[in-house]
Amino acid sequence: MAAKRARLAQRRKAAGFTQEKLAEALGVERSTVARWERAENDPQPWQRPKVAAALRVTADELQELLDDVTVVQPEPSDRIAYVLEHPAHADLVAVAHLHERVRQLDERYDRVPSTALLGPAGQVHGQVKLLRENATDARVKRALFEVEADSATFMGQLVWDVSHRRDHVAPNLYFDNAVHAARQVRDPYTEAYATLRKSFVALYGEGEPTKGAALAAAAADVARPASPALTGLALLHVAEGHAMNGDVASCEGAIGKAEEQLGRVGADDMAAAYYTVNEYHRLAGSCYLFLSLPAKAETVLATTASALVSKKKSQAIALGNLALALLRQGKLDEAAATMHRTIDAVELTRGGGGLNLAFAAGRELRQWRQEPWAQEINDRLLALMAAM
Repeated sequence: MAAKRARLAQRRKAAGFTQEKLAEALGVERSTVARWERAENDPQPWQRPKVAAALRVTADELQELLDDVTVVQPEPSDRIAYVLEHPAHADLVAVAHLHERVRQLDERYDRVPSTALLGPAGQVHGQVKLLRENATDARVKRALFEVEADSATFMGQLVWDVSHRRDHVAPNLYFDNAVHAARQVRDPYTEAYATLRKSFVALYGEGEPTKGAALAAAAADVARPASPALTGLALLHVAEGHAMNGDVASCEGAIGKAEEQLGRVGADDMAAAYYTVNEYHRLAGSCYLFLSLPAKAETVLATTASALVSKKKSQAIALGNLALALLRQGKLDEAAATMHRTIDAVELTRGGGGLNLAFAAGRELRQWRQEPWAQEINDRLLALMAAM
């Protein structure tokens, strides 16, 4: 499912540039300009003045061009158009088409800002609910519940991202929708994942670690018969809730249980490819930070941050935590380099978790605010804030 910035491309042509010539003027690769126009990423904050000058627009006008993203949908088949007009006639072909659209959007989650995905994902979710509410065939209705569980979970993720983790109500409504739909088809995997997502809101949004740990534990209980990988991930978030409360024994107990579950993961586990040793180390490192053990956190986060290169939103979180671990040990040169890597990752994805950690690390730089390296990082954080 492609996206484009048609007005940005038009402005480039109006300024007299091909993609190659603009790239040459800016000192970047042509593929970089192409990715900007496909809305796969944005110019870095320090590149924007030069881009604006080349296109002969103001900084605000450039931001408007970057914000104007159109998701290009493939033309629906005649059958899809028909069932959307006559939802009682929905069939399994239409359901499969909608499920594929959800899957395609989800595949882009780690590479594309959530703002670019929210509109098309909301459209698909609305279509799924419309067809499910009007379906008369039992098999079709069941299949639509399956798609609805996935699309509601995805919508909850996106809404929370786009709100920069400030909106706690709307994401939870979507997750509750997902849990209900998953229960209709007895899908423990999706029910557990949606419940786990609710725990994220409690842990990282509402600041309620006890509630978050309880929700994560509930997710682990539901996932246990279906997926050791997902069970292990949920237990790691139980551990994080205990760490936030300063409960060392309960935290380490949950980490041990998570490790046991992850050791049981087999090739047939639906979550095996997603919740790997890298996720284990990322969350264990976060726990050690909450327990005021930065050296131990650094040990597990350093390798993990590099290994998560294909999961940019998770990588941004790991890098943000690594920066905090280094700062708290006084390793300033390494911390500064890691802060720049964190900001680079956040600029690509605009993920709320990485963004929050980048600003948390920035606040800990205040004692060095007169140092040139700290001022440079602060300038990048201010530019990042202005671009949000």
